[in-house]
Amino acid sequence: MKVAQRLAAKLTRVTDWAIFARLHRPESSAVHAEAVRSTCTSNDRDVFVAVAEGRPVGFAAVALNAFHERMGVVDIIAVDPDYQHRGIATRLRQPSAEHMRTHGMDIAAVGTGGDEGHRPARGLYESLGNTALPGVRYLKLLN
Repeated sequence: MKVAQRLAAKLTRVTDWAIFARLHRPESSAVHAEAVRSTCTSNDRDVFVAVAEGRPVGFAAVALNAFHERMGVVDIIAVDPDYQHRGIATRLRQPSAEHMRTHGMDIAAVGTGGDEGHRPARGLYESLGNTALPGVRYLKLLN
């Protein structure tokens, strides 16, 4: 596997398997696909792509100074379901963190869901030395 910076081609394939991860809420697939597309093509993000067998199998999108000055944020990290549990997400976090350090970030942030489906992600982040902060996010439908 090779990790390359900038996602250029095969974006449809990436959004297809990123959507696969959201199958528990199929009605949100189009919205999720657009979120992946816009994140991966944004000039405000740097995207690290894991490539295996000549195709993208994972990616991490990093924003610098996103919420606070000197804080880097991994907006999205995803791995093709056929390539999960092979250490790809771990290998994507390494260049993401180094990229943040190189650009003067003091803090690296990543978020994930609190549900059972995101338990592996929480385990990964904790194994890499991240600390979970307690918090509650309140939402209200406006329409």
